[in-house]
Amino acid sequence: MASTPARRRTPRPRVPARWTAAAAACAVAGTAAAGTAVAGPAHARPPAPAPSIPIEDPVSPAPGETPAPDTSRIAEDGIRSLQYWLDEYGVREAWKESTGEGARIAVIDTGVDGSHQDLEGAVVGGTDVSGGGAADGQEGLGTEPEHGTLVASVAAGRGHVAPGGRDDAGPGRPAGVVGVAPDAEVLAVSTWLGGETSEVRSVDEQLPDAVRWAVDQGADVINMSVGSNTTSWPESWDEAFLYAEEKDVLIVASAGNRGSGLVQVGAPATIPGVLTVGGVGRTGEASWESSSQGISIAVAGPSEDMVGAIPGDRYASWAGTSASAPVVAGTAALIKAKWPGMSSAQVANRIISTARDTGAPGKDPLYGYGVLDVEAALTEDVPEVEANPLGSMRQWVQVHRRSAGATPGATPSESSAPVTEEVEAEVAPPEPVAPIDETGLLPVVVLTGFGLLVLGLTAGAAVHIRRIVREDADGGT
Repeated sequence: MASTPARRRTPRPRVPARWTAAAAACAVAGTAAAGTAVAGPAHARPPAPAPSIPIEDPVSPAPGETPAPDTSRIAEDGIRSLQYWLDEYGVREAWKESTGEGARIAVIDTGVDGSHQDLEGAVVGGTDVSGGGAADGQEGLGTEPEHGTLVASVAAGRGHVAPGGRDDAGPGRPAGVVGVAPDAEVLAVSTWLGGETSEVRSVDEQLPDAVRWAVDQGADVINMSVGSNTTSWPESWDEAFLYAEEKDVLIVASAGNRGSGLVQVGAPATIPGVLTVGGVGRTGEASWESSSQGISIAVAGPSEDMVGAIPGDRYASWAGTSASAPVVAGTAALIKAKWPGMSSAQVANRIISTARDTGAPGKDPLYGYGVLDVEAALTEDVPEVEANPLGSMRQWVQVHRRSAGATPGATPSESSAPVTEEVEAEVAPPEPVAPIDETGLLPVVVLTGFGLLVLGLTAGAAVHIRRIVREDADGGT
């Protein structure tokens, strides 16, 4: 891999926002920093996607209501200029190395509208795991039906040619939203997240099935802009995430947002091996509203003032790590397209190793290893690693699920490795040891000593009594 000096860009001053940031991207909960992931019960609150907020919506929603997306003020020929991350994060420069052709991104979300003009030709397959959506995964579901289309457009949107326009803009067509990996393929996996009903399957069933399906359909990268309010996850998820690890598929997940009133990274972003993405604002500082914090955050990406495509050839603004994750997933697709044989562990290592260290030196719970640098991830010389720096699901299962017996997925001929090694060695007989008393005189010596001790005590007592008697006699005369 050729070594190219990394560019270090200084973030531009914050541009006054013309829209309202989303209140939350993923439902998360907890204390100020996420602790070590532990096994636990099913989610207290199911995973949920981020709401999208329309640009310049003049109507304030009533308390407790979510504003309906109103995109009438967004001109499709001006949406590209709002994608600041294409330049500020080195995406356009990275396109000189790769555009994602040949890589495949699975979007596990609320459905992806593959008929959108900016996703035309991008969606190559899909499924529904909720039991309540279209078989091809392209119907919007749940409380945020447009969410999956937003995610897909940021990761792999292709733009479109406006009427009378020319298709000469290089990677991606000139109008509309262009993704980080505009030539990557998209797999649409629709789930029902938030507002579950008895007519759909539980989240605990949906997500592992979604991961397995994506792996089996040849996904190189899986994007999960979903989250929960707990660091733990159901044991039923173990096998699916282990399956992705064994099939060398990288999973990218959003860290969640404080804007929902919660601050801690939740599952699936706490699962070992998952590349968890935090969010920063236009100044490059950790976003308060549109990110969270936790020890599992690996890298940070743009999470404020984001725009994307929604069904019906429309567009909306949004915010949160739900938008940061597909920027990183798109970057992973660029890397896989440039180096098709590169393992997911090496892809993750390349992303975190080339990130711009921000905040406390080294890894920290706000930025992870730093802020994403897409160009550097495609051009810098990065040493290979022997293991995934984000952890191993197999190792975690062996330690934390030992009571369950064998590792999930193990067959009778394939059992989990033992925690301790079994050592077989011939045990030598003990050497004979001579007795302490070979002469047999030890009992005599002990008895003699004991007798002398008794005699001495008796003599001392007799002398003492005689002295007392003499003193009494003298006193009486």
